Amino acid sequence: MKIIDAHIHLNSDPYFSAIARAAGHENSPEHLRQVYAQLDIRHAVVMGNRDLDLARHQYPPFASYCVGLDGSYFQGEHVQRSVELVRRHLARKSCVGIKLYPGYMPYYVSDPAYSPFIELAREFGKPVAVHTGQTATSSAWLKYSHPLTLDDAATAYPDVQFIMCHLGNPWLVDAAAVLSKNKNVAADLSGLLEGMVDVPALLQKSSGYLEHIKTWLGYIGDYERILYGTDWPLTNIPAYIAFVAHLIPEQHHDKVFFENANRIYKLGL
Repeated sequence: MKIIDAHIHLNSDPYFSAIARAAGHENSPEHLRQVYAQLDIRHAVVMGNRDLDLARHQYPPFASYCVGLDGSYFQGEHVQRSVELVRRHLARKSCVGIKLYPGYMPYYVSDPAYSPFIELAREFGKPVAVHTGQTATSSAWLKYSHPLTLDDAATAYPDVQFIMCHLGNPWLVDAAAVLSKNKNVAADLSGLLEGMVDVPALLQKSSGYLEHIKTWLGYIGDYERILYGTDWPLTNIPAYIAFVAHLIPEQHHDKVFFENANRIYKLGL
């Protein structure tokens, strides 16, 4: 089965390296390339965690990227320079979208501070991926990352494609409502597990949680807007493939694991 991982991070920081080891991997592009070759993972989309310097966004041939806005790019004299740099990123073929980090940044996705960047995405016809759901640090603000807040942006920009990262977990009911209402919102399934996971044991121990996810995916009823992603290096890749394969009806595997990301991110694979 061909696979596109629609949500990864590539960062040499020791924090990411420790997470990779806990998931049974090494935090290096070469290790990732080898794993991808073994599992028929054809491509990945990196969610930017670096500044806007174009020279710092050079990725391996198996990866495209979304330029990430997770710093102080929205304040005073920084704004116009940031807009120009994001424009230059989006002009690159390898840059397939923008990643916003509400929750890690104290802004709702509908905040006017994000407007110039969303308008750039519309101009270039590229998607806007949005962090939703739980955060990795206690210093973040959950009210900004609630998936229901994405409804405002999706309504204000009906011609922009948004991707709700992490399916808004744990607010799955609200996430499903936003996706059901707004056809310009897709969702990736990244970050729902972490570390080295025993999938058969998980299916028994957490059957209620897994059935909850499956129920609301069924409620959405549109598997052409659901994307496979891992949040690498957060989780073990073979285990995560098995996990998502359990959540998605088999007749939709090709769409969720490959076709949807290829179409939405316009990867041309």
